[in-house]
Formats: sequence, structure tokens, C-alpha cells
Amino acid sequence: MLFTLARPAIFTLDAEHAHRLTIAALRLAPASAPPRADPMLAMRVAGLDFPMPVGLAPGFDKNAEVPHAMFGFGFGFVEIGTVTPMAQKGNERPRLFRLVEDKAVINRMGFNNDGAEAVVARLKAGQSRPGIIGVNIGANKDSADRIADYATMTQIMVPLARYLTVNISSPNTPGLRALQDAGALAALIDAVLAARGNHSCPVFLKLAPDLEPADIDDITRIALEKRLDALIVSNTTITRPALHSRHAGEGGGLSGEPLRDLAQQCLRDFRASSGGAIPLIGVGGIASAEDAYARIRAGASLVQLYSALVYEGPGLAAKINRGLKALLTRDGFATLADAVGVDVVGVD
Repeated sequence: MLFTLARPAIFTLDAEHAHRLTIAALRLAPASAPPRADPMLAMRVAGLDFPMPVGLAPGFDKNAEVPHAMFGFGFGFVEIGTVTPMAQKGNERPRLFRLVEDKAVINRMGFNNDGAEAVVARLKAGQSRPGIIGVNIGANKDSADRIADYATMTQIMVPLARYLTVNISSPNTPGLRALQDAGALAALIDAVLAARGNHSCPVFLKLAPDLEPADIDDITRIALEKRLDALIVSNTTITRPALHSRHAGEGGGLSGEPLRDLAQQCLRDFRASSGGAIPLIGVGGIASAEDAYARIRAGASLVQLYSALVYEGPGLAAKINRGLKALLTRDGFATLADAVGVDVVGVD
């Protein structure tokens, strides 16, 4: 209710300015413990015990400023980043746009972040607190060797991250998505896994929704061969479905409600391609318990959200958790794990 009352005033502010004010306010909030594990909703993925299936997607807390504060809103896990080896300013402003009529966001942030050194200091400061915090890693825009950047970030972050996400799917760093091509992807994963060494930190791969069927099969094959721990499907899209906002023509990645169906289908495709042999994390356009449940039934073991918070407010994760329990009960499932992938024909 408070968010609904405050939203008109918030929306008078530039989107990026409003976001920075939100982070500043959350820095004043006390750290929270993660929600208690719910027997119906808790999931074990990649050797990690997630108390709730709804996570905060990266982009909200790029620099690990408020991850523990976010647990208080019902998130079962928080992913910070994207973090690059060196700090960088990102693309020129304006670079973040609300598409209110479409319940969407377009961003072309360009991996703006404080850099690995600053983020490491913050993660170390909170290391004694409970909760699953993943670290999303990327390469600097002007890097001469992007694969080396990912290897460097892996070495730096694996002692601190509960899991690591290799982000090669942002559309806002020129040429980055080329690392999803089979040859480049295999070399990248080899470098990351070598850099991980003997650490047990799971490695996830975040993918674009704008992939051809052959790309999906190649990525799945390589992920299984290299024994990656999970795939995150999907990042923002460079496609433009019919939109109504005056910002519809802005360049960058589109997220929010218009991405929902594309991300859902992409997840189904990866589930079918993998035969359920690798865990999937669904993200993109999730704004309700029904959206999350559809993603679970399509093969996701966990889900993430961010853009929907802009329109639905900070209580969304807790609301989705409650709604998922009702939907599982309605359909006769004892646990969320029982519902994973049931709508994908021909997959165990």
C-alpha cells in the first residue's frame, strides 16, 4: 500500500536517479536474515539449499551495497553485479527508461560498476552473515582479452561467492554476445573452470533469449560436456514486440512484461534440449506467482526478478512465495520440486 501511494512521486524522478535513491535508503536499513526454509518451496540446486525459490536478479544491486537488506523482502537468494575487473562508468546517460504503459524497462547501462576491488571489500564485510549471494561477472568494455577478464574475475570471486554467474548475454557491451558462439563459449568455460581451481563454488551461465534453435543445442551440449552447474534463462532482449511507450525506440535490452513469453519459450527450449540434465533458473518478465509457476512447470528450479519490482513494489517476492504454495496445493504437488518441468512433453 505504501509503495502504491509513493509510486507516482517516484515516477516523477529519472529512473536511474530513483534507483540510486532506493539503494541509498536500503543502505540505512538493517541487514536481514534470509527467510526460513519452507518445506514446500525449498530447493536444492548445484549443492546449495535455497530456502525460497524467488531470487533477486542482478542489476538491482550491482556493487554489493545492500544484498542482506534484500533478504528481508522474501528473496531466497540475491545475485549482485555485473562486476568487472576494473571499475567502469558504463554508457552515457540517459541509459535507463521506464516503459510504464508496457510495464517494461529498457536499459543500456553497459556494466557500470565499482570494480572487483570495491565489491570484494563489501562482500568480505558481510561474509559472516547468512544467505546465498551469487556474483554475476563480466568483462570490461575496453578489454583486450575478455576471456582473461572472466578468468580473473573467477579467481577473485570464488572464495566469496556462493555461486558465480558468467554473464555473456548483455546486449550493452559490444561483441559480448559473440561469446555464446560454440567455439568461443567452450574456450571461455574452460578458462573459467581452470581459474576456479579446487574451489567448490558452482558456476552458472546466463544466456540471451535471442537465440536460434541450433545455438540452444550447441550451448546445452557444451554446458553438459563441461559440467556447468546451471543455466540462467534469460537476459534482456534486443527484439521489440509491439510497445506503447514513448521510450519504445530506445536502444538497449528490453525487460519486464513484454519479455515474458519470449523468456518462457526460451526456457522450454533449453529444458527440451537438455532433457532436464542441467538445472535451469528462469528470469525475464516474471511479475506474479502465476508467471513464476509457469516458469517452474516449464523446467525452472528457481526464478529471479528485478524489473517487476519497479511496478509491483518490494513486497513482490513474498507475495509470489505465498502464491506458489497455493498453486502447488491446488494442483496436488507436495513440493515445488515435483512441479519442475511437468509441462515439457517428453522430458523426465
